[in-house]
Amino acid sequence: MKRILFAVSELYPVIKTGGLADAAAGLTRSLRALGLDVLPVIPAYTAVLDALTEIEEVARLQVAGCLRPRQARVLRAVCADLDSPVLLVEIEDLFARAGNPYQGPDGHDWWDNGERFGLFAKVVTEIAMDRIGMGWKAQLVHCHDWQTGLIPALLSRETRPPRTLFTIHNLSYLGLFPRSLFDQLGLPADWWHYEKLEFYGYLSFLKAGILFADQVTTVSPSYAEEICRPENGYGLHGLLEQRRSQGQLQGILNGMDTSVWNPESDSLIPCRYSVKRGRVAGKKHNKEALLERFAASAELVDTPLCGFIGRLVEQKGIDLILDAIPQMIASSKAAFVLVGTGMAHYEAALRKLAADFPQRVFVHIGYDESLAHLIEAGCDLFLMPSRFEPCGLNQLYSLAYGTLPVVHGTGGLKDTVVDATPAQVSAKEATGFVFTPADTPSLVHALHRGLALYQRPRSWQTVQKTAMEQDFSWGGSAKAYRELYRR
Repeated sequence: MKRILFAVSELYPVIKTGGLADAAAGLTRSLRALGLDVLPVIPAYTAVLDALTEIEEVARLQVAGCLRPRQARVLRAVCADLDSPVLLVEIEDLFARAGNPYQGPDGHDWWDNGERFGLFAKVVTEIAMDRIGMGWKAQLVHCHDWQTGLIPALLSRETRPPRTLFTIHNLSYLGLFPRSLFDQLGLPADWWHYEKLEFYGYLSFLKAGILFADQVTTVSPSYAEEICRPENGYGLHGLLEQRRSQGQLQGILNGMDTSVWNPESDSLIPCRYSVKRGRVAGKKHNKEALLERFAASAELVDTPLCGFIGRLVEQKGIDLILDAIPQMIASSKAAFVLVGTGMAHYEAALRKLAADFPQRVFVHIGYDESLAHLIEAGCDLFLMPSRFEPCGLNQLYSLAYGTLPVVHGTGGLKDTVVDATPAQVSAKEATGFVFTPADTPSLVHALHRGLALYQRPRSWQTVQKTAMEQDFSWGGSAKAYRELYRR
């Protein structure tokens, strides 16, 4: 299969709210490098139209919306960073808004997200079937997360449709909407059934993708197993286990974009280094720059510095970090740098920690790409105590930058980090610190193990070197997807 239509709701560098955008971009580039004709299609958000150039109209069409028809345009734009054209779906006033792709400036979900992504799915179906006159019919449509879940369902009703693949990046986002949206989208009446799209009285876009796609993937092998269990399946574990037993669900680990995240070529850090050259001195220089950015004492350069970058939500274990930091302050010399945005009470709690321990805790509420790179390059340990993690990217960045990750043993974290037990350190297999269960005492214990290793420079550098030698680039993952496309 050569012609792949890549349907996704965000795509780095033109629009990004999280790891989905990075994964979509990295996989697009790597598949094209393997000779596949991959064509991404995303909604025409205001930020996207502002970011792209050489935009041309490909087609105009009318699409049945909720209560009234909508005018849609399909645009083609150039994205040099992807070495690929990108298709944009513009639908009157549904996507051209301030705010991020899913939420308004007030932080709440757009009230009409169901119509927005439901109509996006309808237009993508027209593109896939080549009913817009491009002369390019997809052989396979690769859909990502709930925002694209209706596409496999809609294509299932077509004569000789392309094959469909649905990738679950995070099962916890089910794409739930009321029965009224189901009716207003004009979906087949027999789909309102618990064995079809109905999910405990709601329409689930995610369930549609899982049920109707020819194949389903997740973003790590362990996560593919975990979501088939009641405690991790969000009510869809039975359907997912059924698909797995039929050979139609597998986990393919996400990769990382080494053109962006690479300490040897990173333009966002003051001192570049590699596993073979300048690693110790380079990380120390970046640590100094990171401390200077927060006006921290230069003396901290000789003490362990722990970093965190992520959404301030329970899934990411931020509450465990908040509980662990005072204990670590009292029992060690460790300092902490935390960057993120999310739930207001977690933001307030981080600010209070920084106020209570101004020389040991440094906080930036929000997201800053250059600061994220500096944290990966300048910290010694990186915290990822996620309660669940489909794949995770920051632990991959941390490994590449020699910043040893401290992770809860779940999903992609378990698949990518090898615990620094004495035996695995001696065997030069260890790359970080893995703990279970997901509670504060276990996190504190893992941090103390990390600090103990830090006090043994030769062992620390052995683990650091092993971590940086790992290859989690997109090459291997793209080949796995190519093989799945062929099958």
